[in-house]
Amino acid sequence: MSKINNVRLPNAASQGYSAEQFNQLVRSLEQVIFQLNNTYSPVVTEDKDSAYAWYGDGGGFMDTNGLPVPISFPSTSLDAFGRLRVSEPYSLFDSQSRYAADNQFDTSTSGTGTSTFNTNQSSVSLAVTGAGVGSVVRQTYRNMLYQPGKGLLVLATFKMDTGTSANLDQKVGYFNTQNGVFFRRTGGVNSFVLRSYTSGTASDARFANQADWNTDKLDGTGPSGLTLDLSHPQILWMDFEWLGVGTVRCGFIINGQYIVCHTFETANVYGTTVYMTTAILPVRYEITTTTSAVAATLTQICASVVSEGGFEAISIEHVARRTTILNNINTAANFLPVVSIRLASTALGAVVLPNRIQFQPTTLQNYEIALIKNPVLTGATWAATVPSDSNVEFDVAATAIATAGTIVQTGYISSSGGGGQADTVAPTGFNWDQQIGVSLGGVSDIYTLGVRTISGATTGDGVGSISFYDLTQ
Repeated sequence: MSKINNVRLPNAASQGYSAEQFNQLVRSLEQVIFQLNNTYSPVVTEDKDSAYAWYGDGGGFMDTNGLPVPISFPSTSLDAFGRLRVSEPYSLFDSQSRYAADNQFDTSTSGTGTSTFNTNQSSVSLAVTGAGVGSVVRQTYRNMLYQPGKGLLVLATFKMDTGTSANLDQKVGYFNTQNGVFFRRTGGVNSFVLRSYTSGTASDARFANQADWNTDKLDGTGPSGLTLDLSHPQILWMDFEWLGVGTVRCGFIINGQYIVCHTFETANVYGTTVYMTTAILPVRYEITTTTSAVAATLTQICASVVSEGGFEAISIEHVARRTTILNNINTAANFLPVVSIRLASTALGAVVLPNRIQFQPTTLQNYEIALIKNPVLTGATWAATVPSDSNVEFDVAATAIATAGTIVQTGYISSSGGGGQADTVAPTGFNWDQQIGVSLGGVSDIYTLGVRTISGATTGDGVGSISFYDLTQ
């Protein structure tokens, strides 16, 4: 039988019969219904029929036997930590080359290697020629921040050369010379490689050739039924559940679908330590010819690095400051350096962003202060690190700015006012474009607080500081 769903029976009307006796009968019937509902056995189609009545198609929750049907989503609808991808992604980095080759990348060439901006294709060609061996590397100055517990999604578009020479090696991915994951084509063989520096020496021993990809080989026999065709541009994707030992999924986006080609598993199944030193890495494109010349071109298009599952834009401030008064500040075109910061040589992978510059004059005058990126300093001494942060070195010994660099922030102080400051953070959070970067040659960016007087014969004096965030401390 089915459950009785009657509502409370109505009371009797008072005309023509005893309302008291009728109400007694109603209460008795309610007790019978109560007893029946507490001893009934469900009909297997009852809930299904109810769902059908509500949803018109059976509701999708019960099978023909009335049993629950689990609801599942494709694995690529979930981020690296198994969360449904329903929220707006938080962009840590994005790259496109609309009017020039994206200057967020440093470029290194050797031999016959060249890097050329393609004006009408918004892309950059990394080419080697048949005249001799060569190489081209384009790598971001910045290393992208990974937050434990947040999925890290990397997207990169490219067009690889389809050459099959064993002397031609092409790589695209999220990696540097020590750690990372990338798609590689060499000798006509496609593979995914997990590079690791955990032993103190870079190793590419952990890899999977296309024939060994463990999810979809993209050879027409996999779940997608598709075949990878590198004669056309591709969208590479990979996501990291790093935590030192988490999963890495690698694949391509084709026809708008995220296709998992290979998954690197570590937790409970591989190795005895973390699978690579860090997930804080750059985006990199690379083409190389080795023992003999090959003419080939790898085209770099766009890239993006996204934090999934939210991002906590919170960090303590560190301060590099000048405590001795800087004298004889004048109206020279170039600012005088007050204090400067850069990454320590032992922490070139640190994620450091300037937050605020401050200047306190000790002589009444009108001042302009500026945060300057990569000035050439005269007489700088980088012997000390900031007391609260060993990842950052600072200098207060420089006596001049020989080359101006790029002004990224300014502020003004009037002769009638006190100290002045200028904030560099974006209103919505960290300003990633001002992150201290590192060149392919291992040279850190420099940020300098500069000051000059605006007018008048009187020179100025004062002290100042740069505050910054270190998101890797």
